Amino acid sequence: MRDVRAFTCNLCEALCGLHVTVESGQVIDIRGNPDDVHSRGHVCPKGPALRELYHDPDRLRTPLRRTPSGFVPVSWDEALTEIATRLRAIQREHGRDAVGYYVGNPVVHNHRSALGSQLLQAVLGTRSRFDPNSQDGNPRLFACMQVYGDGLAMPVPDLDRTDLLVLLGANPAVSNGSMMGLGDVRARLRGVRERGGRLVCIDPRRSETVTQFGAEHLPIRPGGDAALLLALLHVLFAEGHVDQERLARVATGADTLRALARRFTPQRVGPRIEVAPEAIVALARALATTPRAVVHGRLGTCQNAFGPVANWLVEALNVVSGHFDREGGAMFPSPAADVGPLARLLVGNAYARWHSRVRGLPEFLGALPSAVMAEEMEIAGPGQIRALVCLAGNPVLSVPNGPRLARAIDQLELVVAIDLYVNETGRRADFVLPAAHVFETGNFDVVLLGLAVRNLAKYSPPILPRAGEVRDDWDVLSDLALRLALPHSPSLRRWLHRRARDVPERLIDWLLKRGTSGLTLARLRAEPNGVDLGPLVPSADARVRTPDGRVQLAPPALVADLPRLEAWLDAPRPPLVLIGRRHLRSNNSWMHNLPSLISGKDRTALHAHPADVARLGLAEAARVTLTSRVGTLEVPLVLTDSVMPGVVSLPHGYGHAEARDTLHVAATLTAPSVNDLTDELLVEPVLGTSILNGIPVSLSPAPAG
Repeated sequence: MRDVRAFTCNLCEALCGLHVTVESGQVIDIRGNPDDVHSRGHVCPKGPALRELYHDPDRLRTPLRRTPSGFVPVSWDEALTEIATRLRAIQREHGRDAVGYYVGNPVVHNHRSALGSQLLQAVLGTRSRFDPNSQDGNPRLFACMQVYGDGLAMPVPDLDRTDLLVLLGANPAVSNGSMMGLGDVRARLRGVRERGGRLVCIDPRRSETVTQFGAEHLPIRPGGDAALLLALLHVLFAEGHVDQERLARVATGADTLRALARRFTPQRVGPRIEVAPEAIVALARALATTPRAVVHGRLGTCQNAFGPVANWLVEALNVVSGHFDREGGAMFPSPAADVGPLARLLVGNAYARWHSRVRGLPEFLGALPSAVMAEEMEIAGPGQIRALVCLAGNPVLSVPNGPRLARAIDQLELVVAIDLYVNETGRRADFVLPAAHVFETGNFDVVLLGLAVRNLAKYSPPILPRAGEVRDDWDVLSDLALRLALPHSPSLRRWLHRRARDVPERLIDWLLKRGTSGLTLARLRAEPNGVDLGPLVPSADARVRTPDGRVQLAPPALVADLPRLEAWLDAPRPPLVLIGRRHLRSNNSWMHNLPSLISGKDRTALHAHPADVARLGLAEAARVTLTSRVGTLEVPLVLTDSVMPGVVSLPHGYGHAEARDTLHVAATLTAPSVNDLTDELLVEPVLGTSILNGIPVSLSPAPAG
């Protein structure tokens, strides 16, 4: 008998509702759910591809142990017992920090995985913890911590009511709204234009948001966002577009910010970032005179040389222009299950409590920059990483200078991977443990619901039986944590493990009940399409957690980095720099094994402007050699004026040839890994965030043949 189940896709912040048709334990069809309170029937190609992911013959279904002749199946008990024994021995001999712990991006998208990762981290007690945030969102989290006193206090655009949306380094047509959950992305973006509003995209590349939704495009030199934002602030202050009374009431540091912005005139900044000064002035005036307007920065503002500064200035610009905590501006969502208090208890709002051994880069929110992983494994001394536990990640493809990291991982004493697949990192593991599909685990997006542009709550219980011997992340991580903590009490350990199986759901229920929505997990189970809790409402009084309860417009840790920005403005620019690119059918490195997502025309080529290609004498080349400080790639070339002169673009997440015997579909893609070129030494100094946009490169003809 066929059964149609409502479920929420957990691949990104959009949280699209799905209708999953199941028959005899098989997924027959997946479509958008028109009754979903948030996405209203919208779904991108990745949602239906969850069917292929569930049935993929390459998906790992039994634990594996490495032997001299290759991987062989092993029981869960044998695998976890040996892993716990060896981890304890390594930490006993070399200290707690000798075990590295890498937590991949999918972990934040599943409540059972997120809670389990915190439990294992607490038991391991290692400071050698890493995650993709140091290649992605840390600048935004840090800026919000400095400005609002809490890294999870992240305003989002009130998109349903704004009349001017300014996007810096953001491409919601492809991302579906990163760090702002849009749900029905097409209707919401079109809605701005349909009510007479404007979309403005500031980006080195003419993105899909420009071409598909009629947004205005303002090209900018990679890395120029912070200088542009200061120039916009300069105009607001200089022309008197600031409500001084309200600003003094909600914020401190305005006089300092005004003095800093005074040095960044549009006439000085514009030529250096390749934005016309008059365009800067016009945009500042539009922000000042449009009653409902908002500025949102995303990946492009995080991955450049001034990510923390740029993200601070996005928040500051919304506050100074009068669009903070107001309808149509930048507003805080009110999640039904507020994870903030728990996050502050477990992780805290902390920075630089310790530093990496070799380069001295700071810890942030309990993790070190992933760019230091290889050196921390290679260089001997107290705290050298000798083992790695990798949860739902593939750092060999996602961390800068992947080849160096791969060589470093190969030398470790123990590597454990918990994943859906044996990927490029898992191939190097001593044990690979099979993780369950989200249809087998259910999900409540405890973090991402707090970034939605409309208040709502949704819970999806499991809808399919587990395939083979897979276990969900909470089950695996809690079991391993108990084996580490209670090695000599097997009976107690097993009893605790049985009792703990529904702890994540009990926690969600507790968070819901302590909130103000009146919801319970039982109520959400009965509402598979979700519960609409209404539009965003002013809530800064409750969300700003600075000592005086006011927004900090001039955080010292970020103000101190402005001399470096000024020096960059006046320094000679590299003739050619590399930026990233993503596609709607791609999701970092882990969904390229699904035929429906890799079908169609090649989307992995290098995009270059015709003027650069002509200047370098490459006009007839079909393939070129792209070189950075750390590596060289041969890639196909596409000429396009969608990128500005002096900029080339290559997508990330590819490079699967090595896994040809475990990822049979992905290995058919010939695209290399862009992280063979990205430089692990190229980081911004405040947090150690990897600079992945604006990497100096050179182009030359590919070798003949």
